[in-house]
Amino acid sequence: MTDTAGTPRKGTLGPGAGASATGRGLIRRRRRRWRRGGAIGVGVVVLAAVGTGWALYVKLDGNITADNAAAAELARYEKERPTALVKDAQNILLIGSDSRSGDGNARYGRDSGTERSDTTILLHLSAGRHTATAVSLPRDLMVDVPACRRADGSRTEPTFTMFNSAFQKGGSACTIRTVEKLTGIRIDHHMVVDFHGFKDMVDAVDGVEICLTRPIDDKAAKLKLPAGRVTLNGEQALGYVRARKSIGDGSDTDRMDRQQRFLGALVNKLQSNDVLLNPVKLYPVLDAATSSLTTDPDLASLRGLYDLVRGLRDIPTERVQFLTVPRESYAYDANRDQLVEAEAEKLFTQLRTDAPVAVAEEVPRDSTTKNPNSSDGSQEEADADGKSGAERPAGPAAAVSPAPTFRGNTAAEATCE
Repeated sequence: MTDTAGTPRKGTLGPGAGASATGRGLIRRRRRRWRRGGAIGVGVVVLAAVGTGWALYVKLDGNITADNAAAAELARYEKERPTALVKDAQNILLIGSDSRSGDGNARYGRDSGTERSDTTILLHLSAGRHTATAVSLPRDLMVDVPACRRADGSRTEPTFTMFNSAFQKGGSACTIRTVEKLTGIRIDHHMVVDFHGFKDMVDAVDGVEICLTRPIDDKAAKLKLPAGRVTLNGEQALGYVRARKSIGDGSDTDRMDRQQRFLGALVNKLQSNDVLLNPVKLYPVLDAATSSLTTDPDLASLRGLYDLVRGLRDIPTERVQFLTVPRESYAYDANRDQLVEAEAEKLFTQLRTDAPVAVAEEVPRDSTTKNPNSSDGSQEEADADGKSGAERPAGPAAAVSPAPTFRGNTAAEATCE
């Protein structure tokens, strides 16, 4: 309202003032709504992320199959199993199954109704995780296989036979007991993976690079590759590590050497691409690794696997070692292998006690053995930190015994440089 002179009265609003005040109030109310809406939106995103993360965790966790039957069988023989000598050192038995029953596995041959261990590796992780040593066990190695429980509940008789028949007779539990009897080493964990899981793992890291000195054309392995640098996909990688007829000298020895070099290249790929530190890269690898994985119950979860591998990512590639157990042709059949007892026991003792082991591509042979896989008596001194989890004694007596040297290689040597 105004007086007769047109001047606004005291306490009243001028022209447009009411509309302006109403606008400011409206803006404040909208801002409050936006804040509330924004907070709700952020909350929804957070909940969605948590929900997605949990869903992925549950999926990966559910991928792994627990080998409860093996755990029960091993428990029956607990009293006769070796005792672990070094706290925190770990021995894991890695078993590659030749089963054709899995998804996509039938193409690799007829299913004879039996399942054998196509590849078996004893992986020793030192206390403190300073080194990782992978020892290949030949499938044709002649060993004592104990009485084992078959899948139908019946029992086999103890027998002296090829190593890979242990898995055929009594699965992973029989293989573990055979390895423990052979080496005196306590197996803490085991993993079984089939062809499909191996291929998916390689594909998940976008292939693995190897170097070939000559082209490969192996019809049996369905493998055709040029010479030089080649990045193998999962299918090619499986053919490469399994081929025998047209690569190298066709022996199982050459095949195991090739498998070791490939695994070294895979370790390099995982470390060089920071896969283990990048969740986006890590998920497909974990999904592939767990989808075809059977493990002992303690490892049959993401938490169990994480606890195992978290200490491995910092091991330098030059301390990730590969070798084959010292062996020679079996005295009664040149197509079979037997241990070189003295050299094999030297290796098993080092692993049992978590003592250093050294590898070299060429190890001169001494006068006591003609086996190229054995130690030669010329020994390398351990690195400054001992290359194992065993602590050094203090004072003048701290001299470290030289590490026995075996023919083998490291992951650092598996590059194309």
